[in-house]
Amino acid sequence: MQRVVVMIHGMWATPIAWRRWRAYFEERGWEVLTPALRHHEAPPLKPPPELGTTSLLDYAADLEACIAALPDKPVVIGHSMGGLLAQILAARRLCTAAVLLCPAPPAGVFALHPSVLRAFRRIQFTWGWWNLPHRATWKEALYGTFNTCTDRLECGREYARFVHDSGRVLLEIGLPFLDSRQAARVDPAAIDCPLLVIGTAKDRLTPASTVRKVARRYARVSAYKEFAGQGHWVLGQPGWQDVAAYAADWLERMPLAVRDVDAPAAEGAWRSSISPA
Repeated sequence: MQRVVVMIHGMWATPIAWRRWRAYFEERGWEVLTPALRHHEAPPLKPPPELGTTSLLDYAADLEACIAALPDKPVVIGHSMGGLLAQILAARRLCTAAVLLCPAPPAGVFALHPSVLRAFRRIQFTWGWWNLPHRATWKEALYGTFNTCTDRLECGREYARFVHDSGRVLLEIGLPFLDSRQAARVDPAAIDCPLLVIGTAKDRLTPASTVRKVARRYARVSAYKEFAGQGHWVLGQPGWQDVAAYAADWLERMPLAVRDVDAPAAEGAWRSSISPA
């Protein structure tokens, strides 16, 4: 059976952010899908107005449709906001395993860290931000996303590809108690596939302290790995290969990476393999 992985990008990103990971996984024999989230094909500086009110539930619905078109359930890997979407898909039992890279937390995990408040302060000081498209400035991106990148020119090229994202989604993630639909809510009991949760010691957007809480929330099915010296941009900063190799090795040791989660005796096949790293 072909090993299939769906890679879900994060806030402000597009599928091109996965280009290094995609090539790496394809070299290891995986079929890789990198769907664009709704409205993320728009030019970086020309967001459609409807993006501002797009919900996590809209993103998740589109991903669910993408997965439904596949012959078998895939593995999913999500970065940042994409990591929260991966949790939502896992709770809907749409994947056989999931890797959460510096994931945004679900509702119920306290995440108002000072560095996060600083990263989003300008956006959230704009009246009506919860209904408007938003995009980090270069200075904000250097602080929050690229703080451990060593090549400023390469960081600039990555930033130039950033698009706008949804104010509605930012509210759903950052202030879930104000969201009547609870779009960021994930029921831990609904997840029965293995999760690898990866944090980084220098992450300012999803600090390691928050990512550890995410791993503990799913302790029944999760393993946790933290990379020292790394920041949020594990998709392309120096050392990304170590993170990708760790994720690929973990998946390739996991029987459920190529099996249906409802297969008989599945639980015993993976539970012993995911003790905390």
